[in-house]
Amino acid sequence: MAKTKGFTIEVENRPGALAEIAKTLGTAKVNLLALLATAHGASGTVQLVVENAGQAKKAFDKAAVKYREIPAEQHELANKPGALADYLDKLAGKGVNLNSICCAAPKGAKKALVVSTAAAASEVETVT
Repeated sequence: MAKTKGFTIEVENRPGALAEIAKTLGTAKVNLLALLATAHGASGTVQLVVENAGQAKKAFDKAAVKYREIPAEQHELANKPGALADYLDKLAGKGVNLNSICCAAPKGAKKALVVSTAAAASEVETVT
């Protein structure tokens, strides 16, 4: 488990909008750790976690990208059936209400990465 900072960026739903954000970070040598982007009508939301939040903020500010910084948690789970359900059940048992969650595991990997944000920063707890 690692507490980290995430960013939420509202974008126009158009070709290249996400590429512009990725280019801003890449040019600033900021490594992306997790990204989830969704479209809803004419707009979209990008949520991301980076290796260096301070460097990302400087890059976004320089490029005039509007963002919200949010507390997030990264957690590794066993890449097996039921591991995510067990993790989420533990969070629910502690009363944690998630705002977002993104999970990924390459095929054949032993671990899956989960990045989540909670309804309130105080709700993000370590669950093992």
